[in-house]
Parts: sequence; structure tokens; C-alpha cells
Amino acid sequence: MLSQQLWHSHQDLVQACLEHPFVRGIATGELKRDCFAFYVGQDAFFLESFARAYSIAAAKAPDWQGFTSFHRLAAGVLKELELHENYALQWGVDLRKVQPANATRCYTDFLLATAWMGDIGAIAVAMSPCMRLYAYLGQQLALEPIPENPYQAWIDSYSGDEFAALASQLEELADKYAPMTENISLSYRYALSCEQEFFSAAYSWGKS
Repeated sequence: MLSQQLWHSHQDLVQACLEHPFVRGIATGELKRDCFAFYVGQDAFFLESFARAYSIAAAKAPDWQGFTSFHRLAAGVLKELELHENYALQWGVDLRKVQPANATRCYTDFLLATAWMGDIGAIAVAMSPCMRLYAYLGQQLALEPIPENPYQAWIDSYSGDEFAALASQLEELADKYAPMTENISLSYRYALSCEQEFFSAAYSWGKS
């Protein structure tokens, strides 16, 4: 399957994300509060663009199955945004005042440009690394529980069966609509590199 091939071909970036100090800080519960608060705002901004990309993909779907699948995935993002609203209240973040960092803007610009200019397969491939990576990170971090971890809700959300199912649905769409080409592989890798930069931006903010 294309999605499995892409995932296994870019394990260097996957493991770099898993070992990133931002992710390790979530795992141990030692991540600075300001760092996570910044991440919450940036991720909410990102998810709004992610939902828009899903909607554009649905409009481009050549069949009803694709149309309904992308709309269901968009509904999953809206549910995820509700979680971020709860985080925002907990961590004192005003989502109305969030300004995207360079790393966030690069990622959202890439996704929306792909959504507007690419076909449905290219859109699914560009979006699938985010979903699969977060499912993977959640599952891995759930293997090493820390008592009273302030970030346990984050781990629980992304390690659960519901989120894993959404990631699989998106990968199925990529498998169905996208061919394996050099550009497809480059797009997948770029999305993973954006994830790494996203974590780095949040971690650096916590140190500023």
C-alpha cells in the first residue's frame, strides 16, 4: 500500500519527532507550561486550515464515497478543535489573538496550496503524515505513563482508537487516489519535516 510505503520510507523523520524534546517533555510531563500554551494556539490555527483542506478535497472528490469520507474527516478536526478550546481555557490562551509562527504558516500554506492546486490524491498524501504521526506519537507515549502528567489528556486523545481510525481512513483515501511518484514522496516528506519544525518552534518559544 502506498501509505505504508511512504510511512516506512521516512522513518528517520518519524523517529526524530518521537525523540524531539517537545514530545519528550509531553511524555515526562516536564514540558514548560508556556511552551505547551504556545503550541495549543498554533495547533488551533493549523487545524482550521486542516479542516479547510479537507473541505476542498471533498469538493474535488470524483465519487460519493470520497466526498463523504473527507467530510467525516473534517468533522473529526472540528471535534479536535473543541479539545483545543478546552486546552486554551486551561492554559490561559486566547485563541482569538493567536498569530501564526513562521513554522505554522509554512505548514498551512503548503497544505492549502496543495488543496487548491492538487488533485484529491495529492491532498490526501499531504495531510496523512500529520494524522499518522500523531496517532503514532500518542500510542508510543501511552506506553510510558507518568503519574499526574499534566499532558495526559493530549496523550489519551491521540493514542485512542478513534483517532487511529481517522488516520487510517485518510490513508485509505491516499491509497485509493494517489499514485507513487517522486512528487508524492517529496510532498509526504515535506509534511513530516513541517511537523518537526512545528515542534521545534513551540519548544524554542518555551525557552525564550
